[in-house]
Amino acid sequence: MAGLDIVRVQDVGRTGVDDPALLAWAAFQARVSITHDVSTVTAYAYQRAGRGENMPGVLEVSRSVRVAVAIEDILLLSECSTEGEWEGQVRYLPLR
Repeated sequence: MAGLDIVRVQDVGRTGVDDPALLAWAAFQARVSITHDVSTVTAYAYQRAGRGENMPGVLEVSRSVRVAVAIEDILLLSECSTEGEWEGQVRYLPLR
């Protein structure tokens, strides 16, 4: 999809950074986070939002979701969402 801007933590020097720091970085960059870490990221994301801190959104993808399905859902959300729509929210993939 032309114009879709996705980066991996590995590509921006954030490997090994803890969840609160990653969420702070994503907020500073105005990026929705996509993660497989369904055990801890949710709590940190809601804590940020509860404190009134910027939290552009989190999409949690279970490791059991096929890659093709996750990609389709991410592309659909990218095409159908407006800027800031996911602020303060955590959503789970697959959408179906």
